[in-house]
Amino acid sequence: METTLLYGKTGLSLTLPDNTFVVEPNNLSRVENDMEALKDALNNPIGTPALREMVKSTDKVAIAISDITRPTPNHKLVPALLNELKHVPLENFVIINGTGTHRDQTREEFIEMLGEWVVNHVRIINNQCHEKETHVNVGKSKFGCDVYLNKEYVEADFRIVTGFIEPHFFAGFSGGPKGIMPGIAGIETIMTFHNARMIGDARSTWGNMNENPVQDMTREVNRMCKPHFMLNVTLNREKEITSVFAGELYEAHDKGCEFVKEHAMIRCEERFDVVITSNSGYPLDQNLYQAVKGMSAAHKIVKKGGTIIVASECSDGLPDHGNYSKIFEFADSPQALLDLIEDPEFKMFDQWQVQKQAVTQVWADIHVYSKLTDEQVRSTMLKPTHNIEKTLEELKQVYGENMTIAVLPLGPLTIPYVEE
Repeated sequence: METTLLYGKTGLSLTLPDNTFVVEPNNLSRVENDMEALKDALNNPIGTPALREMVKSTDKVAIAISDITRPTPNHKLVPALLNELKHVPLENFVIINGTGTHRDQTREEFIEMLGEWVVNHVRIINNQCHEKETHVNVGKSKFGCDVYLNKEYVEADFRIVTGFIEPHFFAGFSGGPKGIMPGIAGIETIMTFHNARMIGDARSTWGNMNENPVQDMTREVNRMCKPHFMLNVTLNREKEITSVFAGELYEAHDKGCEFVKEHAMIRCEERFDVVITSNSGYPLDQNLYQAVKGMSAAHKIVKKGGTIIVASECSDGLPDHGNYSKIFEFADSPQALLDLIEDPEFKMFDQWQVQKQAVTQVWADIHVYSKLTDEQVRSTMLKPTHNIEKTLEELKQVYGENMTIAVLPLGPLTIPYVEE
């Protein structure tokens, strides 16, 4: 059978055994006219008046967006917002790029994300999580830390959060309040949000919103300085808008999560010897750090002692920025990494991604198809592959001729599960 994984900007075609089980949702059609759909959602939102009615011409307006590692169509969402708020002078707006702990975006990347007109006419800033003077304390979390959020967001008269909703490997679903926490939070708050206890909780997983401590904390933090309005979308495999959810933060986000869960959560009858997955293609597969999501999705249906093959282009490397690649130097096995990270004395940002990867590595072997060098892949305790079909043939020596295989062409845009 022939299939194409979402990989980079062009995709990756594979020839797989005919008995391979394909795990993907029905590909939803794009909305007929996305700009009209956005306008309609802004004029008929969930749980709030129309956006235009909520904002005065004198208001300072902050718009929080997701960064370049997400496929959010900011080039459509932001112009739609600006068009609805034409009575507000452009100099009254600030767009805050929700980098969390990720690197800053360049002007060229902002043009890619937002379009040149927006970049030339509206002030844009990157959230600087390590620069405490750019954040203000808005309260104390029940999870044990002071809450710092971007100062310009907090001091704005009207606050808007944008994003897209997909299953998330420890928050249950992305979008909604995650655009604020951790998107525009300070490092102290982010470290608590991503600590080993929070990430290691069994309820912190794909598609679960019930007593999920990570989702609970992001919602708690948002209540301390709530966005006045949310604009989120859902996307299909072509990254086209399939639905729009706008209005009151929690009510609109809940409706969006219900919509995604109905289409993206796929039940499987049993686990598989081998699971092949993508990391949803560009921009989600820019680096190996992000590819942990694809590994984690495959973990849901691979047998204990099985093998995961993840195809992630990694055009941005491991990456070079952050601590992801450095943390692997502190231990010699995935289990040793988990022991290290679960020690309360160990605290290093990006540990959460290594923790999720190590949990998956303890369960199954992981091979990586990418543009990384073999040395880079091995430095993270993973195995490189340059030919997925050949690797499958070699794995028959391990699992036998009746080896069972599943493939997730869309990677973590589809979340499979087995009821056990």
